[in-house]
Amino acid sequence: MGDVGGFRAPDGDALSAEGLRYEVAGRLLLDDVDLQVPAGRSVAVVGPSGSGKSTLLGCLLGLVRPSAGSVRVAGKDIVRMRRRSLERHRSRHMGVVFQFGELLPELTPVENVALAALLSGGKPDVAYARAARLLEDLGVPDAASTARLSGGERQRTAVARALINEPAVLLADEPTGALDTSTRDNVASTLFDVPHRWGCALVVVTHDETVARRADECLELTDAKLKRRDGGAG
Repeated sequence: MGDVGGFRAPDGDALSAEGLRYEVAGRLLLDDVDLQVPAGRSVAVVGPSGSGKSTLLGCLLGLVRPSAGSVRVAGKDIVRMRRRSLERHRSRHMGVVFQFGELLPELTPVENVALAALLSGGKPDVAYARAARLLEDLGVPDAASTARLSGGERQRTAVARALINEPAVLLADEPTGALDTSTRDNVASTLFDVPHRWGCALVVVTHDETVARRADECLELTDAKLKRRDGGAG
């Protein structure tokens, strides 16, 4: 996976969801949904509010259990995993970037990024060295606390944190939703460069059509179905 930390790309589809079905309060949100994302490729998922995008993301993360279907991450079906096995697999093979970063403002950027590796059992010296390299590579400056960073710098720190454990799959939930136009474009460029540089699969859930068009493939979730749209990068 690129030149930072010796990342390695998995073979084949890093993420493969098949036949996902989910219904809540009599409303069908996912109906026989399929999604395959190979290593090194990006997919954007768009759709109107309430269409089920967050539910789909929850299924891909293993936070929502579908009533039918499978979600294979790095070759293993997370739907059938017990909680502890799922948590270990998610920590090792999946990274997440949230809309507001979800960083600890009192910690430095390096501490925020290294913490994810430490919580996964990484050695401190290795975790801090890898965190520093990732932040440098993503253009995040040194800071006494993460609170001193700009909005774009905080999101790039969140991307670094998501990459620290060398995931097979990177998921992003409205990662530019809280940013101004200029900062959005900068963060989107960083995010969609990740699959090509680090070899992981990327899924971005977004309302922003400009962001969605940067993906290799753009899909729309509507009427509980996931369909391919024109407008992806290729």
